[in-house]
Amino acid sequence: QVQLVESGGGFVEAGGSLRLSCTASPQTFRTSAVGWFRQAPGKEREFLCAISRGRIPTYNSFVKGRFTISRDNAKNTVYLQMNRLSPEDTAVYYCNARPELISFATQGTEFGSWGQGTQVTVSS
Repeated sequence: QVQLVESGGGFVEAGGSLRLSCTASPQTFRTSAVGWFRQAPGKEREFLCAISRGRIPTYNSFVKGRFTISRDNAKNTVYLQMNRLSPEDTAVYYCNARPELISFATQGTEFGSWGQGTQVTVSS
């Protein structure tokens, strides 16, 4: 069974930073590209970024320059470093695993395996 566990969410003031972590089982991590999505209240889930097994990243344009995705294969963990946060970044952040990086561009916002989410709240 695929298991993804997010951590690192919390409260932060506008302009601050947070680093989220997504830890997967070794089998899942070894065979998956991993990405991050978020969903704010009353809004649709949106793609943020993803990283391939070979550490090739891809970003949605609105997070480029503020968010950085990375992965530590030894720890089976993917990180999302978020800088210059604003209240508009308040949402539940989800980790998602898919077989290939390209599927983040072709398979919509429901495909793959998901973690339980971690809340990020940015105060003004």
